[in-house]
Amino acid sequence: MNLKRIPLLVGMLSAMSVLSSPVWAAASCEPANLASKYPSLVGKTIKIGVDPQTPPYVMRDAKSFENLVGIDADMARSVFDCAGVKYEFFPGAWAGLVPATLAGQIDVLWDNLYYNPERGKKLDFVIFMEAGTGAMTQAGNPKKITSQQGMCGATAAVTLGGFEESIVKEADAACKAEGKPGVQMMSFQDVAAGIRLIDNQRADIMMWDAGLIDTLVADHPQKYSRAFMTLSGIQIGPGVRKGDDDLRKAIQDGIEVLQASGGQAEIFRKYNVDPASQVPVVLKNEK
Repeated sequence: MNLKRIPLLVGMLSAMSVLSSPVWAAASCEPANLASKYPSLVGKTIKIGVDPQTPPYVMRDAKSFENLVGIDADMARSVFDCAGVKYEFFPGAWAGLVPATLAGQIDVLWDNLYYNPERGKKLDFVIFMEAGTGAMTQAGNPKKITSQQGMCGATAAVTLGGFEESIVKEADAACKAEGKPGVQMMSFQDVAAGIRLIDNQRADIMMWDAGLIDTLVADHPQKYSRAFMTLSGIQIGPGVRKGDDDLRKAIQDGIEVLQASGGQAEIFRKYNVDPASQVPVVLKNEK
């Protein structure tokens, strides 16, 4: 081998390695390039729909009532700062956020939004994590409900139209098939209303995202216990209207940057959520 060619070959290999590296291909924060990267967002203030009563995803800052914090609030700030676009939060009851997004009253619903094919026909989702479902009961678990199969004869509170309805219906059918009392289902509009059903003992369990349930139990152990948790595998991410391609792309690029830098995992740890629930960012929608 011609020894004089070794430095040249090393240099060529190094260049090829850089060009094929995922870091080279990854998105980066370029707020000064908003006009060229996401032209339809120039001069626009993105309206972010949230329910401030959904810890650890979005909640009021204990030190400043007007300030919203949590996994989704922190991630939204990081993503839109990365893109260089203005934004503001629009708080409301969770049940009304999907209709508000579809009606154009808000631009993105970014608050513990579960993907399903029906929603995917209406909104484009940018998935970044998977969910588990938790069941919260009164402190001490007075009815000793420790599993989905142990819900026979209980009253379960679920969000109106939420994924948890399917869990309760499945449990109800299984109980009746075994000749046991079924599961009564009650619906609530927002998290605060669901919590009141537990506080007033109108419901035996309240079913919601496991992160929220574990936060409530940790903050109020004298009032609540976790009855059980089931891994749903449901994908979570912000939803935007069909056709808002620049907004969707800005969100996807920003989350990619957060994941590559370890920022998403850091935000998860900040709010006591296992970083293992993070999944590589991906677009999900239905035609």
